Amino acid sequence: MKTQAETLLKIQHLKEVSQPTNFHRHTMKNFVEELKWRGMIQDIMPGTEEKLMEGPTTAYVGIDPTADSLHIGHLVSIMILKHFQECGHKPIALVGGATGMIGDPSMKSQERNLLDEETLAHNIAGIKNQLSRFLDFDSDATNRAELVNNYDWMKGYSFLNFIRDIGKHITVNYMMAKDSVKMRLSSESREGMSFTEFSYQLLQGYDFLWLYEHKGCRLQMGGSDQWGNITTGTELIRRTLGKTDAYALTCPLIRKADGKKFGKTEKGNIWLDPERTSPYEFYQFWLNVSDEDAVRYIKIFTLLGKEDIDAAIAEHTEDPGRRTLQKLLAKEVTTLVHGAIEYENALAASKMLFGNSTSEELRKLDERTFLAVFSGVPTFDIRKEDLPCDIVELLSVKTSVFPSKGECRKMVQGGGVSINKDKVLATDHQIGESDIMDGKYILVQKGKKNYFIINIL
Repeated sequence: MKTQAETLLKIQHLKEVSQPTNFHRHTMKNFVEELKWRGMIQDIMPGTEEKLMEGPTTAYVGIDPTADSLHIGHLVSIMILKHFQECGHKPIALVGGATGMIGDPSMKSQERNLLDEETLAHNIAGIKNQLSRFLDFDSDATNRAELVNNYDWMKGYSFLNFIRDIGKHITVNYMMAKDSVKMRLSSESREGMSFTEFSYQLLQGYDFLWLYEHKGCRLQMGGSDQWGNITTGTELIRRTLGKTDAYALTCPLIRKADGKKFGKTEKGNIWLDPERTSPYEFYQFWLNVSDEDAVRYIKIFTLLGKEDIDAAIAEHTEDPGRRTLQKLLAKEVTTLVHGAIEYENALAASKMLFGNSTSEELRKLDERTFLAVFSGVPTFDIRKEDLPCDIVELLSVKTSVFPSKGECRKMVQGGGVSINKDKVLATDHQIGESDIMDGKYILVQKGKKNYFIINIL
């Protein structure tokens, strides 16, 4: 008897998702209700839910283009935009080409490095490409997503005109009262705060005003650290236009159950770009989250419905050791970000280390995945001219996988040595060019858990 979660995995597997999600017109669903059961609302301005239930609404999320790839810290905002579109509304992704030149002080202890125009343009192109995996930018649906860049409306605005037209509406007292500003100006902060950074919330507020006027945008969404900046926007709209139908919604900042920052590893950020973080490493990140985190994350980072999630949680609770929830979470998020084929590769790669995989499966791995799987494994270099040679010579003379020939012979005879996942049983077994994978690697396994890579120069 297959369990419910296994059946769900199978059904999902049959859907080919190596291409971006198939988008279609959506019926109106209660967006706020959807986010609430998923645990994705921190603060919401009164009247927001009612406004959204009146009919299709336009909302935006701002992303600073500090790199040419998004990382999983951005995924919450992306999923919010995704749900917004799925509920029949129109999402706008605003890339902060102008504000990226300044840097947002919210919840940061230091001023960030400023970027030049060329770098910004490169970063924005990379971000658009990644967002199109989640959002429909190209269909003829009335609620298709848009990507805008605030540099387009800021570049022609002179400083004098800006402070005359916009600056006069927001008092310094109002700006100083924001938590993000207070934190940086407190006695605990040694850095202080530049005027450049102080002006950030005014610029972000103006973004909302511009989108309100030019795109009919009525809602701004973002992380809870953005609440101060977002409400500056609603206040600016009220003071300049006399309008009160601009709203704000934020999601909680995701932390791990132990309080540590989400999405960071010893190697740094977990990126959506496969060149920065391999799909295998990406898959492993989700597979290794704690039980407590998996319960939260499967609601936030997947598109599975409530019934499916509740069933998977119930099954996981019965036998946590099988890690049902982590496997389902890792599958869903990896498939969503990288597609079904990369998920399959990551799954095969995981078996490589922890299961009884075959030589054939090993050779199917692309070089990037192979190196990701065996990252940190001891390596030895030999020249191609040194081959062919027998297994004992290779592992105890040309490399030092074994400290002596005698030890090597003994382990080969005992069936404890594999080359490229094939057991070697004869001490005079010849290793030649046919054993070289991708023209440059031989994988040696000593015992169950000890791996070595021989690089062929």
